Amino acid sequence: MRAVIYRRTGPASEVLAIEELPTPTPGPQEVRVKVSWSGVNPSDVKSRAGARTKTLAFPWVVPHSDGAGVIDQVGSGVDPARLGERVWLWNAAWGRAWW
Repeated sequence: MRAVIYRRTGPASEVLAIEELPTPTPGPQEVRVKVSWSGVNPSDVKSRAGARTKTLAFPWVVPHSDGAGVIDQVGSGVDPARLGERVWLWNAAWGRAWW
């Protein structure tokens, strides 16, 4: 999958890059969302700029806290009837890896 990422903090023009990444797979009790819309949240901007910390929690970060899309894969323990469900994402990047 293609995604905008950063590997270090700093100005957007210096650190953001479009890269090809492995497509994530949902774990138990998780869903994967094919994102149709992703908003730039102030927390994304502050984290990317290094306003909170200069140390990244992961080798790279996909700046994405808010958005919307469709569930396209479910992990174990999730009702398969949720496939195709439209969902809203809020605080999606907070405190967890994305795979």
